[in-house]
Amino acid sequence: MIDLRLLREDPDRVRASQRARGEDVDLVDALLSADERRRSSGSRFDELRNEQKTLSKQIPQAQGDEKTALLQRTKALAAEVKAADVAQGEAKEEADRLVRQLANLIDPAAPVGGEEDFVTLEEIGTPRDFAAEGFEPKDHVELGQILGAIDTERGAKVAGSRSYYLTGVGALLELALVNMAIAQAVSAGFTPMITPALVRPAAMEGTGFLGQAAENVYYLADDDRYLVGTSEVPLAAYHMDEIIDADKLPLRYAGYSSCFRREAGTYGKDTRGIIRVHQFEKVEMFVFTTPEEAEAEHRRLLQWEKDFLNALDLPYRVIDLASGDLGSSAARKFDIEAWVPTQGKYREVTSTSNCTEYQARRLSIRVREEGNKVRPLATLNGTLVAVPRVIVAILENHQQADGSVVVPEALRPYLGGRAVLEPVK
Repeated sequence: MIDLRLLREDPDRVRASQRARGEDVDLVDALLSADERRRSSGSRFDELRNEQKTLSKQIPQAQGDEKTALLQRTKALAAEVKAADVAQGEAKEEADRLVRQLANLIDPAAPVGGEEDFVTLEEIGTPRDFAAEGFEPKDHVELGQILGAIDTERGAKVAGSRSYYLTGVGALLELALVNMAIAQAVSAGFTPMITPALVRPAAMEGTGFLGQAAENVYYLADDDRYLVGTSEVPLAAYHMDEIIDADKLPLRYAGYSSCFRREAGTYGKDTRGIIRVHQFEKVEMFVFTTPEEAEAEHRRLLQWEKDFLNALDLPYRVIDLASGDLGSSAARKFDIEAWVPTQGKYREVTSTSNCTEYQARRLSIRVREEGNKVRPLATLNGTLVAVPRVIVAILENHQQADGSVVVPEALRPYLGGRAVLEPVK
């Protein structure tokens, strides 16, 4: 959630942010009104309680009619205090409800617009000219069959659409990518984590995934638990309701987890292969740091993502997402999109978001600084590897005419030294 003091002092900035996101601007005024009711009802309650305390001291000293009047006032005051307490609670509940609907303030540097209004920051690598090499590239589904690496038919038979098996070298490729990602993260100072796939509502709501993203979340009603769509959720909630000493920052975690997404609203999109699936594995970077350091840390996360893709020798581009495509928690977000030859376009493989203080406020995570000062800290996240999409990019970009695939040199140590994935006989 945002800082309510900032809302009171500069509501126009909040309105502009909501407008740029394409979200409800009227929510700002509704929240301002609820916040004023909360504060005024709180002041009224305090006034009445102070009067109660004063009367409790006066009654023992009073005599006759004065004492009778004081007792009558005490009785009436008790009812007023009770009513004021109820009003205060209702106003606070309304303000809390509204502030949790409000998205994070966008970074002024973020482009304004919708999904197609991103800004390309750079393009790395050159897509191969398969025509010049004399053959038509195969897509990852065909290559997966040739290599005995991907089985979507049996995946659909067992688990339904958007499901798959990774088999043989496909399974080994996933494990290699995960181990390579964890090794890079550890070398950069991240603490490796294997996180829960099931979380309580407070964790999911606190990270902002029950707003815009709610339709894509799996919920287990009998257990009141959610399946996570990213380890960002359990990593963010790891320090929920805690105060962290400033000298421990930044805290950097690399979480490995299964991720579950309903893919609601994507009917007919990417139905072939493993680009858009209901379950996949991912290594996610997550950082707790000071608000002042968040922007620089965001750039570091982006560079770590680039380092990983550079090591895999994949052509890609970096884009700065526009305000309407950020998601409620992110103030700014960079995506990396790898080139997919058979689609003739770039597809997202990683993203990194600066969530500033938004998630920390919702999860009550604060930093203790010099002088025992306590305030919210900043959180950031970045995907190091989302396995299926990176497998797609590797297979399609490094394929050879006979259906074999050259293994990027940096990945070979994690595949037992294997240099080429050969077609199965």
